[in-house]
Amino acid sequence: MNALTHSPAAAGAFTRQDVRFDSGETYCSAWLYLPVGVERPPVVVLGHGLGAIREMRLDAFSERFAGAGIATLAFTYRYFGDSGGQPRQLMSVKRQLADWDAALAFVKRRADVDGSRLAVWGSSFGGGHAITVASRHPELLAAVSQCPFTDGLASAAALGLTGTLKVAPVVLRDLAAKLVGRPPVMVPIAAAPGQPALMNAHDALPGYLALMPKGVRFVNHVAARVIPEIGTYRPGRSAAKVKCPILFCVSNTDTVTPPGRTLALARRAPRGEIKRYDAGHFDFYMGSDFEQLVSDQTRFLTKHLLAPR
Repeated sequence: MNALTHSPAAAGAFTRQDVRFDSGETYCSAWLYLPVGVERPPVVVLGHGLGAIREMRLDAFSERFAGAGIATLAFTYRYFGDSGGQPRQLMSVKRQLADWDAALAFVKRRADVDGSRLAVWGSSFGGGHAITVASRHPELLAAVSQCPFTDGLASAAALGLTGTLKVAPVVLRDLAAKLVGRPPVMVPIAAAPGQPALMNAHDALPGYLALMPKGVRFVNHVAARVIPEIGTYRPGRSAAKVKCPILFCVSNTDTVTPPGRTLALARRAPRGEIKRYDAGHFDFYMGSDFEQLVSDQTRFLTKHLLAPR
């Protein structure tokens, strides 16, 4: 287990540890951020988007939350990055939701954080998971859903009929490979407009590449068998069942998760708060857009996790 201590500008010091927790048949790798000098702080569990790993800027959000006195656990799903599991790049809604449950169980068992003061934070596909997880865990005190994937049908419509048809043969080949025990047939996560991929909006491929730190390679494919699952996954419908305060950070110009459908579903959350931004789907992680977003999220989490109960 490696640890580092850091103190960003205008924030408190924190440590970061490399940890792992069991999930299913293997493990998830994660970073645990602990604010220095805070005894048993509340904790936020962070999960990323489609095919993404925690190195793709989850550290930036974690640093800001930890600097405000809130511990974080930023994890990478099974089959991706440095987490365990075979075959690689296997994406599954059911398994990813199980990873979230395992992450929450992990922090609840730890003595160095307060497992009774919990929140979840998810971005993009993980933003959809955050809604689902919050609806299933009434013990949570807060949730943040950033540029969330809320409706698979709406996202498929954004890709367009032509784009959907282009990936259909790959799905069939991968499902056949699964039946006979052969290695998965992959489909690109992001590609240029007009190219077959899960996302081919003009900002998708540049957006993913911009999030990769130096020395870390973006593995730009997943097993195609997940595509029917993505199309039928509608986590936004769970917003009405979320009992805790939940902050929805929505991009007005989102090319991946259409904002109209997201806003309609977010308004069903009994204790929902909606903040809208002109930044695009992939702009949320960098520069002045990130600064505005993370400031809003830090205020929200501080209010609900650090206020006296």
